[in-house]
Amino acid sequence: MNEALAIWACQVAEAELSEPLPRRWAHSQGVARRAAELAKVLGDDADLLASAAVLHDVGYAPRLAVTGFHSLDGARFLRDVHAADERLVRLVANHSLAFLEAEERGLRGVLEAEFPLLDDQRLVDALVYCDMTTTPDGERTSAEARLAEIMDRYGAGSLVGRFIRRASPEILAAAGRVEAALAAQPR
Repeated sequence: MNEALAIWACQVAEAELSEPLPRRWAHSQGVARRAAELAKVLGDDADLLASAAVLHDVGYAPRLAVTGFHSLDGARFLRDVHAADERLVRLVANHSLAFLEAEERGLRGVLEAEFPLLDDQRLVDALVYCDMTTTPDGERTSAEARLAEIMDRYGAGSLVGRFIRRASPEILAAAGRVEAALAAQPR
């Protein structure tokens, strides 16, 4: 376990998001709370998930927005400014099927070259689950309701709308796998 990593991640996310984007900060905190619920399932990787959860949207911070693609901008910030753990950076870069959004933006090759998808489906699914079962205000929701909220907010014809439509089947599958793992845990 690396509790120091999770504390550092929370401090970085708060510094970057709390003032300029308080709603995004509330979402990130909610995603981190969801990650804490998965600690038993993830064991030694629980702090890594908690860190990725609170940092997953750090690239939305106005001062970090270089490409306009938050997953890439956030991962570059964590790598270049903080020399963050490679697994953490790759989780942030690829959270919630970001490669599909990168494709919509013409950045998939860049994302994959700099930050290959992590080879740990359990962690990848866990971050998808945490992000996609948390509202923009940091409250719990279902993956289905979250996907509908994103479509309503951005519109079906928008870049994000197209991405979410393409990603929805795998987002729902990832959420299902995590829910099955949680259900299998002893009470």
